[in-house]
Amino acid sequence: MAKKADKDTLLVAVDFSPYSEQALCFAGRLAEKLKAQLLVLHVIHDPAEAPGFYAQKGKKKKFLKSMEDAAQEMMEAFLLKMRQAYPDQVSFKKAKPLLVVGTPVTRIVEVAEKKQVKMIIIGSHGRTGLAHLLVGSKVQRVVQLSPVPVTVVKKSPGNANFCNPV
Repeated sequence: MAKKADKDTLLVAVDFSPYSEQALCFAGRLAEKLKAQLLVLHVIHDPAEAPGFYAQKGKKKKFLKSMEDAAQEMMEAFLLKMRQAYPDQVSFKKAKPLLVVGTPVTRIVEVAEKKQVKMIIIGSHGRTGLAHLLVGSKVQRVVQLSPVPVTVVKKSPGNANFCNPV
């Protein structure tokens, strides 16, 4: 049986981009309305797990460690920036960061299942056409594989921001 805290958690997958900022803003407002906890997830993409990449014996752990250190610093800077920019967002102050290593789609879905979150919230570049075909859509795969609802947040038009009350 899941703990109550897990059931009242919204998972926000971030890559530290402006799209992630919008997703976190949306999630923060939703979390306050639902009285839910934010779990801010960043997946450190292990290149050894991607086709075409090969890990060198003995160097993979050092390489991953430096990637994890950099990701930790980026997560701290990202959350600090958001907390300073939106000091009234109580959910940002209580947000729990989580870094995991692996392939993004797989790990996002695994964390959602393990933590038994209510919802996944993820930002999207909104690519279409050839760009979508060439780059692919991690967001689309998360939506297809997720055991819970997924909210896809696109960057709002103009200077609008989900963190600012309407």
